[in-house]
Amino acid sequence: MAAALELFSRRDAEDVSIDDVATAAGASRALVYHYFGGKQELYVAALRSAAERLESRLRPQGGGRPLDELASGLACYFDFAEEHAAGFAALLRGGPANRTGEVGEIVDGVRQRLCRQVQKQMGVEEPGPVLRATLRSWIASVETAGLDWLEHRDIERPTLERMLVDQMVALLAVAARHDGDVGRLLEVLGERPA
Repeated sequence: MAAALELFSRRDAEDVSIDDVATAAGASRALVYHYFGGKQELYVAALRSAAERLESRLRPQGGGRPLDELASGLACYFDFAEEHAAGFAALLRGGPANRTGEVGEIVDGVRQRLCRQVQKQMGVEEPGPVLRATLRSWIASVETAGLDWLEHRDIERPTLERMLVDQMVALLAVAARHDGDVGRLLEVLGERPA
């Protein structure tokens, strides 16, 4: 699984063969087929494994201020990205052709659960359309920032994490101009709408 994630993070799934995975894992081609059936099944299993590991890290601890919980969640997110760079990259970099079927469900499922966790940390049960779009936009920014950071590492992680929390507050402030409920949420979070 680790060998597959490493290969899938560096190359498109279409460009990775079962032989490549078997060689990288030090296993026989027959053994890989025995356990996974084929390349698509291996790819899906590898992504599912990466998604489960990421989600297990991001379960909220509870008890803190919402923005502190958000910052704590980001630290866990970037811990995962750093410790499991191959799995993180493979999970997020699947090309457009890989965004359908099971692969799309895995990636979209992670995003939806992350969105629900952020909502829960903010005390929001059912977000309106403005807040929903804002949270989804922020999650996309976090994913992009994670991939960029892994590639360049030219910004200190704590700085990036603080910047992303500030970005959430800024996005909420903009959203508050379009939805009064988001303005009230900002006040609950201890921020004032702009």
